[in-house]
Amino acid sequence: MNAPEPPQTLVTGVSGFVGSAVARALAARGSRVRGMVRTSSARANLADFPGELVEGDLRDPAAVARAMHGVQHLFHVAADYRLWAPSPDEIIRNNEAMTRIVMEAALAAGVERLVYTSSVATLVPREGAAADETDAATVDQAVGAYKRSKVIAERLVEAMVSERGLPAVIVQPSTPIGPRDVRPTPTGRILVEAANGRMPAYVNSGLNLVHVDDVAAGHLLAMDKGRIGARYILGGQDVMLGEMLRQIAAIAGRGGAAVRIPRTPLLPFAWMNEQIARITGGDPFLTIDSLRMAKHRMFFSSARAQAELGYHARPYAQALTDAISWFRRAGMIR
Repeated sequence: MNAPEPPQTLVTGVSGFVGSAVARALAARGSRVRGMVRTSSARANLADFPGELVEGDLRDPAAVARAMHGVQHLFHVAADYRLWAPSPDEIIRNNEAMTRIVMEAALAAGVERLVYTSSVATLVPREGAAADETDAATVDQAVGAYKRSKVIAERLVEAMVSERGLPAVIVQPSTPIGPRDVRPTPTGRILVEAANGRMPAYVNSGLNLVHVDDVAAGHLLAMDKGRIGARYILGGQDVMLGEMLRQIAAIAGRGGAAVRIPRTPLLPFAWMNEQIARITGGDPFLTIDSLRMAKHRMFFSSARAQAELGYHARPYAQALTDAISWFRRAGMIR
């Protein structure tokens, strides 16, 4: 007797960092994977894509409906992941529109189950302790356009679960690092700059680091075991920024210690970086919002995901090693 065919699974954002990891994890366990990607997206993570690729803009309802045809499972990973833009409202509009259109299409197509990729950006950090899923932020509490956009999108998904029966589980990755960070992400840029010896100073902040492949595994666990409507933090280990930079220097084989400096004197430099970026069209490395975020230690607990999903993450030092190794092979680290 033949085994039943695995469900058709659609993954959005497959050209990106987390989306490509989710698609690979699905293919590794034998899922039928369909990836949706914009025509203009970079193709570095798609060279050996393990499934079917369809092109389309997630802000186009007709294109999303076509991609959703015949789909039983959905991972909506795509997002406008920028911590700064010349027009911050663009980030909010993009993430709200993409989430609304994809969720509406999932309902219309009768998708049986879906995982929505949110972020710990939707949580309020605790002072002196790790935040958990109960620390949900309001839009007014979120710092910067990206965080506000993710709060708006997450609340939209929750409302559709409770009011319209959307079969969604929500995951909240912390700070993923690792291979295939082609853009790279804001945290990936810190790793590259530090490994190249171009980050001589830092502010007193902390973050939660997790290997991108562990985040991908957490997505699959959420699909298999997560409670509809529940939120699950997919994190790793809490680490102070200074300690992270020391680890990067050791892995990259660079001497010299970065110096801790206060945030306030950096504000004029952040403002100047933003103005230069407006002229050049580039991405500023230091922004006013990033300094505002650095006021808090972004520490998070994955206890719920561990207890309910069986989630676990490898040590952050291994994630740093894998990330730096990949950046070196990609020619980003000398």
